[in-house]
Amino acid sequence: MRIHTLVVGALQVNCYIVACEETRQAIVIDPGDEGERIWEVVSAEGYELKQIVNTHGHFDHLGGNKFLVEKSGAQLLIHELDLNLLKTITGHAAKFGLEVEPSPVPDRFLSDGDILKIGRLEARVLHTPGHSPGGICLLMGEHLFSGDTLFARSVGRTDLPGGDFATLLEGIRRQLLPLPDATVVHPGHGPDTTIGEEKALNSFINSGESEFL
Repeated sequence: MRIHTLVVGALQVNCYIVACEETRQAIVIDPGDEGERIWEVVSAEGYELKQIVNTHGHFDHLGGNKFLVEKSGAQLLIHELDLNLLKTITGHAAKFGLEVEPSPVPDRFLSDGDILKIGRLEARVLHTPGHSPGGICLLMGEHLFSGDTLFARSVGRTDLPGGDFATLLEGIRRQLLPLPDATVVHPGHGPDTTIGEEKALNSFINSGESEFL
């Protein structure tokens, strides 16, 4: 497995390109903006982009969808409960004084427990609502791509439409905290962490609000 991390857009979203080194097939997780820059990495590495996954439907994670879909023909995937958010990203971005291109319609919807194949790699979908109704994480071996569910020492904000703090915590405790402590967490914003570190040090799992978008 090869992981490329690009910080993109005005809201500094972590976009991940994850590739199977053996087959050169790849997946892009949360292409929030700068689709051209993301595509440059895919092309330079000689990857075949098979899937584009949005961990949730907020505009800052979707702004590169259109460019990458048109360039690659890759499948666009998101949880169905965030479809309405995906359809309204231009209006959402405008509230922050920003502009994004509308996203194409997803090719199919993700559900909890789905397994995505990327060459010889597998990614398991974990539905973790609370930041948004259709928020998901992707588990690939010892690597968790947590979107805006879990951050280093924080959790996703829940004051946007469809957010709910109790629901977010329940998903984290049920889906994420049982993972091995050594599991590396690659969040939607900010630095990497591990499940073990967050169990020990993340006070937001027990109480409080989030500092992240």
